[in-house]
Amino acid sequence: MKITEVTALVLRLPQVSAACDGTQDTCLIRIDTDEGISGWGEVDSCPTVVKAIIDAPLSHQICNGLRNALMGADPLEIDDCMQRMDGAANYYGRTAVGAHAQAGINIALWDILGKARNKPICELLGEPHKRRFRAYCSVLFGDTPAETAELARQFADKGFTAIKFGWGPMGQSEENDIALVREARHGAGEKVDILVDAGQVWDWETALKRAHSFNELGIFFLEEALHPEDVEGYRRLSEQSPLPIAGGEAEARYVDFERLVVEGGLHWIQPDPGRCGISHFVNAGRMAHEHGRMVVNHSFKSGITIAASLHALSASPNTEICEFCMSDSPLRHEITHEVFELDDEGHVSIPDGPGLGVTINEATIEKYRVA
Repeated sequence: MKITEVTALVLRLPQVSAACDGTQDTCLIRIDTDEGISGWGEVDSCPTVVKAIIDAPLSHQICNGLRNALMGADPLEIDDCMQRMDGAANYYGRTAVGAHAQAGINIALWDILGKARNKPICELLGEPHKRRFRAYCSVLFGDTPAETAELARQFADKGFTAIKFGWGPMGQSEENDIALVREARHGAGEKVDILVDAGQVWDWETALKRAHSFNELGIFFLEEALHPEDVEGYRRLSEQSPLPIAGGEAEARYVDFERLVVEGGLHWIQPDPGRCGISHFVNAGRMAHEHGRMVVNHSFKSGITIAASLHALSASPNTEICEFCMSDSPLRHEITHEVFELDDEGHVSIPDGPGLGVTINEATIEKYRVA
């Protein structure tokens, strides 16, 4: 089997705001082969930059577009394909968006492998540790504590047993920070777990103060309290916090997840397959398990990323929850025909079809594609 085309498709809503909501645009990856099998991936990064990296013409030996690097390659040899891309992007793209573009392609390669073997990806990663996961609803904080309480009530009524609020007005003041979390707890009720994504707004000492305040409200974990580069701050926070500390959604390389665990002391890492790919996700999750830490996906995109996350989580024995974005954007809910409904216990199951197990709604792509 040979790769015959690699296509980056940029989708965008007609109106995009500054809200930290990754479902306002996206970059999908489609890889076609000479045997009629196509694989799909998704990238959580800057979509137009991702497309430029994939479509770039040859500049020189170690500076080439990812499409060029993959044309004619065997997509079933995933490690070889990754090495080809590493070589092509050596000069400009070993980290950040260059790595993100490779991550989306990695997802599509796994999708092809699963379809070629007629197996779901989770079965290609070894015997799945789990096939269903407790889903936590993931949304932004409301503009006010009262709005946050109402959102919590709505999503608890939908059957979620855990809800995460993030970003938005968090970090404006101590009083407002505590009020936002307190009202989230009141709105959801005592039986629903509340998770907090601070959105990188504090230094470690402020984060520690908030952790003590939030602990009194029974919070499940505190996420992204610090800037991703503040590994020393995470070490101090993780050592002293009464709450588990989570982070890592910004990372794309195995070594960076390892650094956050070994040097930063994080209790939970949060790989996003749209930034690190399925391969690095699985390896990072297994590494965290070896250190006695937990793993959960970061996912704030479409059903493609949700499916990739569930498959990758199945290879990690050290997980109990999964992030389940509930933004109301059509780019979250309408790119795949599958809708990933909760069961009666608030869990979501891995798709059992070959590859990712999702099918693409071409009408949605046609409606929102801009490049």
